[in-house]
Amino acid sequence: MPNPALPPLDDAHMVSEVALLAKIGWDFAAESADLDETLRHAIQRILDYLDAEAGSIFLLDEETRELSCRACAGPLDITGLKLEVDHGIVGRTITSNCLQMVRDVAKDQSFTGFVDAQTGFTTRSILCAPLLIRGKALGAIEVINKKSADGLFSPADSQLLVALSALAALAIHNARMAAALVEQERMKKELELAGEIQRSLLPRPRSDDFPIHGLNVPALEVSGDFYHFFELPDGRLSFCLGDVSGKGMNASLLMAKTISLFHCLAKTQHEPGVLLAAINDEVAETATRGMFVTLVAGIYDPQTQQVIFANGGHQPPLFRDARGGFQEFAAEGPPIGIFAGVDYLEQSLALAGGSLYLFTDGLTEGKPKNGVPLGDTGVRSLIEKLRALPAPRRLQQMAAHLQFPGAVLHDDLTIMVIDSVLAPLPMESTDLPACPDCLPQAREVARTAGRKAGFDDETVENLALAVNEAVMNVIQHGYHFASGQTVRLEISLDDAALAFDLLDHAPPVRPEAVQSRPLDEIRPGGLGVHFIRSIMDEMTFIAPPPGFGNCLHMVKYRKKEGSEHGT
Repeated sequence: MPNPALPPLDDAHMVSEVALLAKIGWDFAAESADLDETLRHAIQRILDYLDAEAGSIFLLDEETRELSCRACAGPLDITGLKLEVDHGIVGRTITSNCLQMVRDVAKDQSFTGFVDAQTGFTTRSILCAPLLIRGKALGAIEVINKKSADGLFSPADSQLLVALSALAALAIHNARMAAALVEQERMKKELELAGEIQRSLLPRPRSDDFPIHGLNVPALEVSGDFYHFFELPDGRLSFCLGDVSGKGMNASLLMAKTISLFHCLAKTQHEPGVLLAAINDEVAETATRGMFVTLVAGIYDPQTQQVIFANGGHQPPLFRDARGGFQEFAAEGPPIGIFAGVDYLEQSLALAGGSLYLFTDGLTEGKPKNGVPLGDTGVRSLIEKLRALPAPRRLQQMAAHLQFPGAVLHDDLTIMVIDSVLAPLPMESTDLPACPDCLPQAREVARTAGRKAGFDDETVENLALAVNEAVMNVIQHGYHFASGQTVRLEISLDDAALAFDLLDHAPPVRPEAVQSRPLDEIRPGGLGVHFIRSIMDEMTFIAPPPGFGNCLHMVKYRKKEGSEHGT
Protein backbone atom coordinates (compact mmCIF):
# COMPACT_ATOMS: atom_id res chain seq x y z
CA MET A 1 0.00 0.00 0.00
CA PRO A 2 1.24 3.60 -0.56
CA ASN A 3 2.97 5.19 2.38
CA PRO A 4 0.73 7.79 4.10
CA ALA A 5 2.13 11.18 5.00
CA LEU A 6 4.34 11.09 8.06
CA PRO A 7 3.05 12.77 11.21
CA PRO A 8 5.33 15.32 12.87
CA LEU A 9 7.78 13.78 15.35
CA ASP A 10 8.65 15.30 18.69
CA ASP A 11 12.27 15.87 19.62
CA ALA A 12 12.41 12.93 22.04
CA HIS A 13 11.17 10.53 19.39
CA MET A 14 13.71 11.79 16.86
CA VAL A 15 16.52 11.44 19.39
CA SER A 16 15.51 7.86 20.16
CA GLU A 17 15.43 6.94 16.47
CA VAL A 18 18.85 8.47 15.89
CA ALA A 19 20.15 6.58 18.92
CA LEU A 20 18.80 3.30 17.54
CA LEU A 21 20.37 3.92 14.14
CA ALA A 22 23.67 4.78 15.82
CA LYS A 23 23.63 1.62 17.98
CA ILE A 24 22.85 -0.69 15.09
CA GLY A 25 25.34 1.10 12.85
CA TRP A 26 28.00 0.64 15.52
CA ASP A 27 27.10 -3.06 15.84
CA PHE A 28 27.55 -3.54 12.12
CA ALA A 29 30.87 -1.68 12.10
CA ALA A 30 32.29 -3.35 15.21
CA GLU A 31 31.06 -6.93 14.74
CA SER A 32 31.33 -7.44 10.98
CA ALA A 33 33.57 -10.47 11.54
CA ASP A 34 30.54 -12.37 12.95
CA LEU A 35 27.75 -11.35 10.64
CA ASP A 36 25.14 -13.81 11.96
CA GLU A 37 25.53 -12.61 15.53
CA THR A 38 25.37 -8.99 14.39
CA LEU A 39 22.16 -9.60 12.45
CA ARG A 40 20.58 -11.32 15.47
CA HIS A 41 21.41 -8.35 17.68
CA ALA A 42 20.06 -5.96 15.04
CA ILE A 43 16.72 -7.71 14.57
CA GLN A 44 16.22 -7.92 18.34
CA ARG A 45 16.91 -4.17 18.74
CA ILE A 46 14.43 -3.44 15.95
CA LEU A 47 11.73 -5.59 17.55
CA ASP A 48 12.24 -3.90 20.89
CA TYR A 49 12.05 -0.42 19.40
CA LEU A 50 9.06 -1.07 17.13
CA ASP A 51 7.34 -3.16 19.79
CA ALA A 52 6.83 -6.03 17.34
CA GLU A 53 6.18 -9.65 18.19
CA ALA A 54 8.64 -11.31 15.78
CA GLY A 55 11.09 -10.49 13.04
CA SER A 56 13.54 -12.08 10.63
CA ILE A 57 16.20 -11.33 8.03
CA PHE A 58 16.14 -13.36 4.80
CA LEU A 59 19.06 -13.41 2.36
CA LEU A 60 18.85 -14.34 -1.32
CA ASP A 61 21.03 -17.08 -2.82
CA GLU A 62 21.78 -15.89 -6.37
CA GLU A 63 22.55 -19.40 -7.63
CA THR A 64 19.53 -21.29 -6.27
CA ARG A 65 17.20 -18.26 -6.20
CA GLU A 66 16.09 -19.29 -2.73
CA LEU A 67 15.52 -17.14 0.33
CA SER A 68 17.10 -18.35 3.55
CA CYS A 69 16.40 -17.01 7.03
CA ARG A 70 19.78 -15.84 8.34
CA ALA A 71 18.63 -14.36 11.68
CA CYS A 72 15.39 -14.05 13.63
CA ALA A 73 13.92 -12.89 16.94
CA GLY A 74 10.67 -13.66 18.69
CA PRO A 75 8.91 -16.74 20.09
CA LEU A 76 10.00 -19.04 17.24
CA ASP A 77 13.43 -19.81 15.78
CA ILE A 78 13.08 -20.15 12.01
CA THR A 79 16.79 -19.70 11.24
CA GLY A 80 17.65 -21.73 8.12
CA LEU A 81 14.07 -21.72 6.79
CA LYS A 82 14.08 -21.59 2.97
CA LEU A 83 11.45 -19.96 0.76
CA GLU A 84 11.04 -19.54 -2.99
CA VAL A 85 11.93 -16.03 -4.10
CA ASP A 86 8.64 -15.58 -5.98
CA HIS A 87 6.42 -16.63 -3.06
CA GLY A 88 5.09 -14.78 -0.05
CA ILE A 89 5.33 -11.18 1.06
CA VAL A 90 9.09 -11.43 1.58
CA GLY A 91 9.47 -12.66 -2.00
CA ARG A 92 7.26 -9.82 -3.28
CA THR A 93 9.40 -7.32 -1.39
CA ILE A 94 12.56 -8.58 -3.09
CA THR A 95 11.15 -8.92 -6.62
CA SER A 96 9.60 -5.43 -6.46
CA ASN A 97 12.49 -3.80 -4.57
CA CYS A 98 9.84 -1.91 -2.55
CA LEU A 99 8.80 -1.78 1.09
CA GLN A 100 5.61 -3.73 1.82
CA MET A 101 3.22 -2.72 4.63
CA VAL A 102 0.48 -5.33 5.09
CA ARG A 103 -1.92 -4.38 7.87
CA ASP A 104 -4.10 -7.48 7.50
CA VAL A 105 -2.42 -10.53 5.98
CA ALA A 106 -5.77 -12.29 5.60
CA LYS A 107 -6.62 -9.81 2.85
CA ASP A 108 -3.29 -10.16 1.01
CA GLN A 109 -3.14 -12.80 -1.73
CA SER A 110 0.66 -13.14 -1.41
CA PHE A 111 0.48 -14.33 2.17
CA THR A 112 0.90 -18.12 2.16
CA GLY A 113 0.59 -18.87 5.89
CA PHE A 114 3.25 -21.57 5.47
CA VAL A 115 5.14 -20.75 8.68
CA ASP A 116 1.94 -20.31 10.67
CA ALA A 117 0.72 -23.73 9.55
CA GLN A 118 4.00 -25.36 10.51
CA THR A 119 4.45 -23.65 13.90
CA GLY A 120 1.05 -22.58 15.19
CA PHE A 121 2.11 -18.92 15.16
CA THR A 122 -0.50 -16.36 14.08
CA THR A 123 0.57 -13.59 11.74
CA ARG A 124 -1.69 -10.53 11.60
CA SER A 125 0.38 -7.73 10.08
CA ILE A 126 3.78 -7.48 8.36
CA LEU A 127 6.21 -4.69 7.61
CA CYS A 128 8.94 -5.81 5.18
CA ALA A 129 11.79 -3.79 3.58
CA PRO A 130 14.29 -4.93 0.92
CA LEU A 131 18.03 -4.98 1.65
CA LEU A 132 19.28 -2.93 -1.30
CA ILE A 133 22.79 -2.24 -2.59
CA ARG A 134 22.91 -0.12 -5.76
CA GLY A 135 19.34 -1.12 -6.56
CA LYS A 136 20.02 -4.84 -6.18
CA ALA A 137 18.19 -6.77 -3.45
CA LEU A 138 20.39 -8.93 -1.21
CA GLY A 139 17.38 -10.06 0.80
CA ALA A 140 14.73 -8.54 3.06
CA ILE A 141 14.06 -7.68 6.69
CA GLU A 142 10.56 -8.17 8.09
CA VAL A 143 8.82 -7.45 11.39
CA ILE A 144 5.52 -9.07 12.36
CA ASN A 145 2.56 -8.09 14.56
CA LYS A 146 2.82 -4.67 16.20
CA LYS A 147 1.99 -5.25 19.88
CA SER A 148 1.10 -1.73 20.98
CA ALA A 149 -1.73 0.66 20.08
CA ASP A 150 -4.00 -0.74 17.37
CA GLY A 151 -1.61 -3.52 16.40
CA LEU A 152 -0.76 -1.83 13.12
CA PHE A 153 2.59 -0.55 11.90
CA SER A 154 2.75 3.16 11.21
CA PRO A 155 4.31 5.17 8.36
CA ALA A 156 7.00 6.27 10.81
CA ASP A 157 7.78 2.60 11.48
CA SER A 158 8.14 1.97 7.75
CA GLN A 159 10.55 4.88 7.28
CA LEU A 160 12.67 3.71 10.18
CA LEU A 161 12.77 0.14 8.82
CA VAL A 162 13.91 1.44 5.42
CA ALA A 163 16.80 3.29 7.09
CA LEU A 164 17.72 0.23 9.16
CA SER A 165 17.54 -2.04 6.11
CA ALA A 166 20.06 0.22 4.33
CA LEU A 167 22.48 -0.20 7.25
CA ALA A 168 21.95 -3.96 7.26
CA ALA A 169 22.44 -4.24 3.49
CA LEU A 170 25.71 -2.32 3.68
CA ALA A 171 26.93 -4.53 6.53
CA ILE A 172 26.04 -7.71 4.61
CA HIS A 173 27.73 -6.40 1.47
CA ASN A 174 30.89 -5.45 3.38
CA ALA A 175 30.98 -8.81 5.17
CA ARG A 176 30.72 -10.64 1.86
CA MET A 177 33.45 -8.47 0.38
CA ALA A 178 35.68 -9.16 3.38
CA ALA A 179 35.03 -12.90 3.12
CA ALA A 180 35.82 -12.80 -0.60
CA LEU A 181 39.09 -10.97 0.09
CA VAL A 182 40.05 -13.52 2.74
CA GLU A 183 39.29 -16.36 0.32
CA GLN A 184 41.17 -14.58 -2.44
CA GLU A 185 44.21 -14.14 -0.20
CA ARG A 186 44.03 -17.79 0.84
CA MET A 187 43.88 -18.90 -2.78
CA LYS A 188 46.73 -16.55 -3.65
CA LYS A 189 48.93 -18.08 -0.97
CA GLU A 190 48.01 -21.58 -2.10
CA LEU A 191 48.85 -20.70 -5.70
CA GLU A 192 52.15 -19.12 -4.64
CA LEU A 193 53.01 -22.28 -2.73
CA ALA A 194 52.01 -24.43 -5.71
CA GLY A 195 54.16 -22.24 -7.94
CA GLU A 196 57.15 -22.66 -5.64
CA ILE A 197 56.66 -26.43 -5.62
CA GLN A 198 56.44 -26.46 -9.42
CA ARG A 199 59.61 -24.40 -9.80
CA SER A 200 61.42 -26.77 -7.47
CA LEU A 201 60.59 -29.63 -9.87
CA LEU A 202 62.40 -27.92 -12.77
CA PRO A 203 66.12 -28.59 -13.23
CA ARG A 204 68.61 -26.14 -11.76
CA PRO A 205 70.32 -23.72 -14.17
CA ARG A 206 73.57 -25.01 -15.68
CA SER A 207 76.68 -23.27 -16.96
CA ASP A 208 76.72 -21.91 -20.50
CA ASP A 209 78.76 -24.84 -21.81
CA PHE A 210 76.20 -27.47 -20.72
CA PRO A 211 74.49 -29.08 -23.76
CA ILE A 212 70.86 -28.61 -22.61
CA HIS A 213 69.13 -25.49 -21.32
CA GLY A 214 65.49 -24.69 -20.64
CA LEU A 215 63.24 -21.80 -19.65
CA ASN A 216 59.68 -21.68 -18.28
CA VAL A 217 57.56 -18.52 -18.00
CA PRO A 218 54.10 -19.14 -16.49
CA ALA A 219 51.23 -16.99 -17.73
CA LEU A 220 49.68 -17.31 -14.25
CA GLU A 221 51.10 -18.17 -10.84
CA VAL A 222 51.15 -21.86 -11.70
CA SER A 223 51.99 -23.47 -15.02
CA GLY A 224 50.84 -26.44 -17.06
CA ASP A 225 54.10 -26.40 -19.03
CA PHE A 226 57.24 -28.17 -17.85
CA TYR A 227 60.66 -29.37 -18.90
CA HIS A 228 63.26 -31.55 -17.26
CA PHE A 229 66.67 -33.07 -17.93
CA PHE A 230 69.30 -34.94 -15.96
CA GLU A 231 72.53 -36.84 -16.50
CA LEU A 232 72.59 -40.62 -16.70
CA PRO A 233 75.49 -42.65 -15.24
CA ASP A 234 76.94 -43.29 -18.72
CA GLY A 235 77.19 -39.55 -19.53
CA ARG A 236 74.10 -39.35 -21.72
CA LEU A 237 71.32 -36.87 -20.91
CA SER A 238 67.63 -37.71 -20.49
CA PHE A 239 65.24 -34.86 -21.29
CA CYS A 240 61.56 -34.02 -21.71
CA LEU A 241 59.28 -31.07 -22.40
CA GLY A 242 55.50 -31.09 -22.09
CA ASP A 243 52.29 -29.10 -21.97
CA VAL A 244 49.23 -30.06 -19.91
CA SER A 245 45.81 -29.25 -21.35
CA GLY A 246 43.96 -26.51 -19.52
CA LYS A 247 45.23 -24.02 -16.96
CA GLY A 248 45.18 -23.39 -13.24
CA MET A 249 45.50 -25.75 -10.30
CA ASN A 250 44.27 -28.91 -12.07
CA ALA A 251 46.82 -28.46 -14.86
CA SER A 252 49.59 -27.80 -12.34
CA LEU A 253 48.77 -30.99 -10.44
CA LEU A 254 48.89 -33.09 -13.61
CA MET A 255 52.14 -31.33 -14.55
CA ALA A 256 53.66 -32.30 -11.19
CA LYS A 257 52.56 -35.91 -11.62
CA THR A 258 53.92 -36.19 -15.18
CA ILE A 259 57.30 -34.64 -14.43
CA SER A 260 57.64 -36.86 -11.35
CA LEU A 261 56.83 -39.95 -13.43
CA PHE A 262 59.45 -38.93 -15.99
CA HIS A 263 62.11 -38.31 -13.35
CA CYS A 264 61.45 -41.70 -11.76
CA LEU A 265 61.02 -43.90 -14.85
CA ALA A 266 63.67 -42.28 -17.06
CA LYS A 267 66.43 -43.27 -14.64
CA THR A 268 66.09 -46.91 -15.68
CA GLN A 269 64.15 -46.78 -18.96
CA HIS A 270 66.42 -45.38 -21.69
CA GLU A 271 64.20 -46.11 -24.70
CA PRO A 272 62.09 -42.97 -25.25
CA GLY A 273 59.22 -44.81 -26.95
CA VAL A 274 58.88 -47.33 -24.13
CA LEU A 275 59.24 -44.52 -21.58
CA LEU A 276 56.38 -42.52 -23.12
CA ALA A 277 54.19 -45.63 -23.22
CA ALA A 278 54.78 -46.26 -19.50
CA ILE A 279 54.04 -42.63 -18.58
CA ASN A 280 50.93 -42.69 -20.78
CA ASP A 281 49.54 -45.79 -19.04
CA GLU A 282 50.02 -44.22 -15.60
CA VAL A 283 48.45 -40.88 -16.56
CA ALA A 284 45.54 -42.50 -18.45
CA GLU A 285 44.68 -44.51 -15.33
CA THR A 286 43.94 -41.42 -13.24
CA ALA A 287 43.40 -38.50 -15.68
CA THR A 288 39.98 -36.89 -15.27
CA ARG A 289 37.74 -34.44 -17.11
CA GLY A 290 39.39 -35.14 -20.44
CA MET A 291 42.76 -33.74 -19.42
CA PHE A 292 45.87 -34.87 -21.29
CA VAL A 293 49.54 -34.01 -21.77
CA THR A 294 51.53 -33.40 -24.94
CA LEU A 295 55.06 -34.64 -24.28
CA VAL A 296 58.42 -35.07 -25.98
CA ALA A 297 61.03 -37.22 -24.22
CA GLY A 298 64.42 -38.41 -25.36
CA ILE A 299 68.09 -39.20 -24.83
CA TYR A 300 71.04 -37.08 -25.98
CA ASP A 301 74.59 -38.41 -26.24
CA PRO A 302 77.09 -35.50 -26.16
CA GLN A 303 79.89 -37.78 -27.40
CA THR A 304 78.16 -38.80 -30.63
CA GLN A 305 75.81 -35.76 -30.83
CA GLN A 306 72.99 -38.25 -31.42
CA VAL A 307 69.43 -37.53 -30.24
CA ILE A 308 66.73 -40.21 -29.93
CA PHE A 309 63.25 -39.06 -28.95
CA ALA A 310 59.55 -39.90 -29.02
CA ASN A 311 56.72 -37.41 -29.38
CA GLY A 312 53.28 -37.80 -27.84
CA GLY A 313 51.10 -35.23 -29.60
CA HIS A 314 53.42 -32.29 -28.98
CA GLN A 315 54.50 -29.51 -31.32
CA PRO A 316 57.17 -30.70 -33.77
CA PRO A 317 60.72 -30.25 -32.42
CA LEU A 318 62.65 -27.83 -34.64
CA PHE A 319 66.22 -28.62 -35.73
CA ARG A 320 68.60 -25.93 -37.01
CA ASP A 321 71.56 -27.51 -38.72
CA ALA A 322 75.09 -26.11 -38.89
CA ARG A 323 74.42 -24.53 -42.31
CA GLY A 324 71.34 -22.64 -41.12
CA GLY A 325 68.70 -25.01 -42.51
CA PHE A 326 65.61 -26.00 -40.51
CA GLN A 327 63.78 -29.32 -40.18
CA GLU A 328 60.65 -30.24 -38.20
CA PHE A 329 59.85 -33.65 -36.69
CA ALA A 330 56.10 -34.25 -36.47
CA ALA A 331 54.58 -36.21 -33.59
CA GLU A 332 54.35 -39.97 -34.17
CA GLY A 333 51.85 -40.68 -31.38
CA PRO A 334 48.80 -39.24 -29.56
CA PRO A 335 48.96 -37.07 -26.43
CA ILE A 336 49.62 -38.71 -23.07
CA GLY A 337 46.65 -39.78 -20.96
CA ILE A 338 43.87 -40.11 -23.55
CA PHE A 339 43.86 -43.92 -23.56
CA ALA A 340 46.25 -46.64 -22.39
CA GLY A 341 48.14 -49.22 -24.40
CA VAL A 342 49.70 -46.88 -26.99
CA ASP A 343 53.00 -47.62 -28.75
CA TYR A 344 55.16 -44.56 -29.40
CA LEU A 345 57.62 -44.61 -32.30
CA GLU A 346 61.12 -43.22 -31.86
CA GLN A 347 62.87 -40.70 -34.08
CA SER A 348 66.57 -39.88 -34.22
CA LEU A 349 68.96 -37.36 -35.70
CA ALA A 350 72.61 -36.38 -35.51
CA LEU A 351 73.02 -32.76 -34.46
CA ALA A 352 76.41 -32.47 -36.20
CA GLY A 353 76.97 -28.90 -35.09
CA GLY A 354 73.30 -27.94 -35.07
CA SER A 355 70.74 -27.28 -32.33
CA LEU A 356 67.40 -28.93 -31.52
CA TYR A 357 64.63 -26.69 -30.12
CA LEU A 358 61.60 -27.93 -28.21
CA PHE A 359 58.87 -25.48 -27.18
CA THR A 360 55.20 -25.15 -26.28
CA ASP A 361 52.55 -23.26 -28.24
CA GLY A 362 53.08 -20.31 -25.91
CA LEU A 363 56.01 -19.46 -28.21
CA THR A 364 54.35 -19.90 -31.61
CA GLU A 365 51.10 -18.27 -30.48
CA GLY A 366 52.81 -15.50 -28.51
CA LYS A 367 52.51 -11.97 -29.88
CA PRO A 368 55.51 -9.63 -30.21
CA LYS A 369 55.11 -5.86 -30.45
CA ASN A 370 53.43 -5.98 -33.86
CA GLY A 371 50.51 -7.90 -32.32
CA VAL A 372 50.77 -10.76 -34.83
CA PRO A 373 51.36 -14.29 -33.46
CA LEU A 374 54.97 -15.34 -33.94
CA GLY A 375 54.13 -18.55 -35.79
CA ASP A 376 56.57 -21.11 -37.16
CA THR A 377 58.25 -18.61 -39.49
CA GLY A 378 58.72 -16.09 -36.69
CA VAL A 379 60.27 -18.72 -34.43
CA ARG A 380 62.79 -19.64 -37.13
CA SER A 381 63.68 -16.00 -37.72
CA LEU A 382 64.14 -15.44 -34.00
CA ILE A 383 66.40 -18.48 -33.66
CA GLU A 384 68.47 -17.32 -36.62
CA LYS A 385 68.77 -13.80 -35.23
CA LEU A 386 69.92 -14.94 -31.78
CA ARG A 387 72.04 -17.93 -32.76
CA ALA A 388 75.36 -16.29 -31.78
CA LEU A 389 74.29 -15.89 -28.13
CA PRO A 390 75.09 -18.47 -25.43
CA ALA A 391 72.14 -20.83 -25.00
CA PRO A 392 70.82 -19.36 -21.71
CA ARG A 393 70.89 -15.81 -23.11
CA ARG A 394 69.39 -17.08 -26.37
CA LEU A 395 66.35 -18.51 -24.58
CA GLN A 396 65.99 -15.41 -22.42
CA GLN A 397 65.96 -13.22 -25.52
CA MET A 398 63.38 -15.43 -27.20
CA ALA A 399 61.12 -15.02 -24.18
CA ALA A 400 61.87 -11.28 -23.93
CA HIS A 401 60.65 -10.90 -27.52
CA LEU A 402 57.15 -11.65 -26.17
CA GLN A 403 57.53 -9.96 -22.76
CA PHE A 404 57.95 -6.31 -23.68
CA PRO A 405 56.43 -3.66 -21.34
CA GLY A 406 52.65 -3.88 -21.42
CA ALA A 407 52.59 -7.36 -22.93
CA VAL A 408 50.30 -10.01 -21.42
CA LEU A 409 51.09 -13.69 -21.82
CA HIS A 410 47.94 -15.63 -22.65
CA ASP A 411 49.64 -19.00 -22.37
CA ASP A 412 52.60 -20.51 -20.55
CA LEU A 413 55.90 -20.22 -22.42
CA THR A 414 58.47 -23.02 -22.26
CA ILE A 415 61.55 -23.50 -24.45
CA MET A 416 64.40 -26.03 -24.43
CA VAL A 417 67.48 -26.17 -26.62
CA ILE A 418 69.95 -29.03 -27.11
CA ASP A 419 73.24 -27.71 -28.50
CA SER A 420 75.73 -30.03 -30.14
CA VAL A 421 78.64 -27.68 -29.56
CA LEU A 422 79.75 -25.78 -26.53
CA ALA A 423 78.02 -22.46 -26.20
CA PRO A 424 80.23 -19.57 -27.26
CA LEU A 425 81.83 -17.93 -24.25
CA PRO A 426 83.07 -14.33 -24.36
CA MET A 427 86.53 -14.17 -25.89
CA GLU A 428 86.99 -11.07 -23.86
CA SER A 429 84.99 -9.01 -21.39
CA THR A 430 86.39 -5.54 -20.90
CA ASP A 431 85.14 -2.82 -18.55
CA LEU A 432 85.99 0.67 -19.78
CA PRO A 433 85.59 4.12 -18.22
CA ALA A 434 82.89 5.97 -20.15
CA CYS A 435 84.98 8.85 -21.44
CA PRO A 436 86.58 9.73 -24.78
CA ASP A 437 89.97 8.62 -23.44
CA CYS A 438 88.74 4.98 -23.46
CA LEU A 439 88.10 4.93 -27.20
CA PRO A 440 91.61 3.84 -28.28
CA GLN A 441 91.37 0.83 -25.94
CA ALA A 442 87.89 -0.05 -27.26
CA ARG A 443 89.17 0.07 -30.84
CA GLU A 444 92.14 -2.15 -30.00
CA VAL A 445 89.92 -4.73 -28.28
CA ALA A 446 87.73 -4.84 -31.40
CA ARG A 447 90.78 -5.15 -33.70
CA THR A 448 92.12 -8.08 -31.70
CA ALA A 449 88.76 -9.86 -31.91
CA GLY A 450 88.49 -9.20 -35.64
CA ARG A 451 91.91 -10.68 -36.30
CA LYS A 452 91.09 -13.79 -34.23
CA ALA A 453 87.94 -14.20 -36.30
CA GLY A 454 90.02 -14.19 -39.49
CA PHE A 455 88.76 -10.96 -41.05
CA ASP A 456 90.96 -9.01 -43.47
CA ASP A 457 92.70 -5.79 -42.42
CA GLU A 458 90.08 -3.47 -43.91
CA THR A 459 87.21 -5.27 -42.16
CA VAL A 460 89.16 -5.35 -38.89
CA GLU A 461 89.62 -1.58 -39.04
CA ASN A 462 85.96 -1.03 -39.90
CA LEU A 463 84.93 -3.19 -36.92
CA ALA A 464 87.14 -1.09 -34.66
CA LEU A 465 85.55 2.12 -35.94
CA ALA A 466 82.03 0.72 -35.55
CA VAL A 467 82.72 -0.23 -31.91
CA ASN A 468 84.27 3.22 -31.42
CA GLU A 469 81.04 4.86 -32.66
CA ALA A 470 78.87 2.66 -30.45
CA VAL A 471 80.88 3.45 -27.32
CA MET A 472 80.89 7.16 -28.16
CA ASN A 473 77.10 7.11 -28.56
CA VAL A 474 76.76 5.74 -25.01
CA ILE A 475 79.14 8.37 -23.62
CA GLN A 476 77.37 11.22 -25.42
CA HIS A 477 73.70 10.24 -25.52
CA GLY A 478 73.43 7.71 -22.68
CA TYR A 479 75.62 9.31 -20.02
CA HIS A 480 75.73 12.87 -21.44
CA PHE A 481 79.47 12.95 -20.70
CA ALA A 482 78.86 12.40 -16.96
CA SER A 483 81.97 11.31 -15.10
CA GLY A 484 82.33 8.10 -13.11
CA GLN A 485 80.35 5.91 -15.55
CA THR A 486 81.51 2.68 -17.22
CA VAL A 487 80.67 0.48 -20.19
CA ARG A 488 81.35 -3.21 -20.73
CA LEU A 489 82.34 -4.75 -24.06
CA GLU A 490 81.75 -8.51 -24.37
CA ILE A 491 82.96 -10.30 -27.48
CA SER A 492 81.87 -13.81 -28.53
CA LEU A 493 83.02 -15.93 -31.44
CA ASP A 494 81.68 -19.14 -32.96
CA ASP A 495 81.98 -20.79 -36.35
CA ALA A 496 79.31 -18.51 -37.82
CA ALA A 497 79.88 -15.02 -36.48
CA LEU A 498 81.73 -12.54 -34.31
CA ALA A 499 79.41 -10.80 -31.84
CA PHE A 500 79.93 -7.61 -29.82
CA ASP A 501 77.70 -6.84 -26.83
CA LEU A 502 78.03 -3.28 -25.52
CA LEU A 503 76.47 -2.97 -22.06
CA ASP A 504 75.85 0.27 -20.18
CA HIS A 505 74.10 1.56 -17.06
CA ALA A 506 72.18 4.35 -18.80
CA PRO A 507 68.37 4.57 -18.70
CA PRO A 508 66.78 2.05 -21.12
CA VAL A 509 66.40 3.39 -24.63
CA ARG A 510 63.61 2.78 -27.10
CA PRO A 511 65.06 0.92 -30.11
CA GLU A 512 63.07 3.10 -32.51
CA ALA A 513 64.82 6.15 -31.04
CA VAL A 514 68.13 5.06 -32.56
CA GLN A 515 66.91 4.20 -36.05
CA SER A 516 68.90 5.61 -38.93
CA ARG A 517 67.55 8.89 -40.31
CA PRO A 518 67.62 9.91 -43.97
CA LEU A 519 71.11 11.04 -44.90
CA ASP A 520 69.98 14.54 -45.89
CA GLU A 521 68.61 15.08 -42.35
CA ILE A 522 71.83 14.21 -40.55
CA ARG A 523 74.09 16.91 -39.12
CA PRO A 524 77.86 16.72 -39.59
CA GLY A 525 79.25 14.11 -37.19
CA GLY A 526 75.91 12.32 -36.91
CA LEU A 527 76.62 9.33 -39.15
CA GLY A 528 77.33 6.94 -36.25
CA VAL A 529 74.24 4.72 -36.52
CA HIS A 530 74.46 4.64 -40.33
CA PHE A 531 78.11 3.68 -40.16
CA ILE A 532 77.59 0.92 -37.58
CA ARG A 533 74.77 -0.59 -39.65
CA SER A 534 76.87 -0.43 -42.80
CA ILE A 535 79.68 -2.41 -41.13
CA MET A 536 77.73 -4.89 -38.98
CA ASP A 537 75.40 -7.51 -40.41
CA GLU A 538 73.14 -7.18 -37.38
CA MET A 539 72.61 -4.36 -34.91
CA THR A 540 69.83 -4.54 -32.35
CA PHE A 541 69.06 -3.82 -28.72
CA ILE A 542 68.43 -6.96 -26.66
CA ALA A 543 67.42 -7.37 -23.01
CA PRO A 544 70.47 -6.66 -20.84
CA PRO A 545 71.68 -8.90 -18.03
CA PRO A 546 70.69 -7.90 -14.48
CA GLY A 547 72.42 -4.72 -13.34
CA PHE A 548 72.67 -3.09 -16.78
CA GLY A 549 70.43 -0.58 -18.53
CA ASN A 550 70.99 -1.45 -22.19
CA CYS A 551 72.70 -4.06 -24.35
CA LEU A 552 73.57 -3.23 -27.96
CA HIS A 553 74.09 -6.50 -29.84
CA MET A 554 76.24 -6.23 -33.00
CA VAL A 555 77.10 -9.21 -35.23
CA LYS A 556 79.54 -9.65 -38.12
CA TYR A 557 79.20 -12.91 -40.03
CA ARG A 558 82.31 -14.93 -40.80
CA LYS A 559 82.86 -15.97 -44.41
CA LYS A 560 81.47 -19.44 -45.12
CA GLU A 561 81.18 -21.46 -48.29
CA GLY A 562 77.90 -20.67 -50.02
CA SER A 563 77.28 -17.61 -47.84
CA GLU A 564 76.55 -14.14 -49.14
CA HIS A 565 78.38 -12.61 -46.20
CA GLY A 566 82.03 -12.02 -46.74
CA THR A 567 84.90 -10.23 -45.13
